[in-house]
Amino acid sequence: MAESLPPGTDPQNTLIVETTPGRIVIKLRDDVAPQHAERLKLLAREGFYDDVPFHRVIDGFMAQTGDGENGDGTGGSEHPDLPAEFSKVPFERGTVGMARSSNPHSANSQFFIMFDEGSFLNGQYTVVGEVVSGMDVVDKLKRGEPPSRPDRIVQMQVAADVME
Repeated sequence: MAESLPPGTDPQNTLIVETTPGRIVIKLRDDVAPQHAERLKLLAREGFYDDVPFHRVIDGFMAQTGDGENGDGTGGSEHPDLPAEFSKVPFERGTVGMARSSNPHSANSQFFIMFDEGSFLNGQYTVVGEVVSGMDVVDKLKRGEPPSRPDRIVQMQVAADVME
C-alpha cells in the first residue's frame, strides 16, 4: 500500500477510495479545513461511505457522493453539521470540496470532486482535499443527476489504517 501512495503524501491525511471503476487517492487539506478533514476520516473509519453512490455527476463540473444515509443527496451522517472552513484555495480540476445546503455551515458527509475549474465556488464552499492519483477514474464516473446505474464507493479508508 505505501508504495502506491504518491511521494510526499501523509498516510494519516490520505484517503484511499476504491470505486466501481477504480482507485482514487485523496490528499486531505487538514491545513485549511481541519474539522472537515477529520470528519471524512471519521466517517471512512466508521464504514459510512462503503457502497455509497456517486448520486450527482455533472460533466464539466463535478462528481458528488457521500450520502451514506439515503444515497440520493438528501442525507448526512449522525454527526452534527460543520461550520464552514472557507479558504483561499481555488476550486480546480481534482479539488475535493464539501457539499452543503444553502446554509454555509451545513456540510456534513457529502463531498464532490471537480472535473474542471470552478472559480464560482471559491470562498463559498470548503476545500477539503485534492485528488493526487486516480483522476482518470473520476473521469470514468457515469454521468447523471442521478446516473441511471451510478458508480459507487466500494470502500473508503484512511491510508494509515491499511498500511503494513
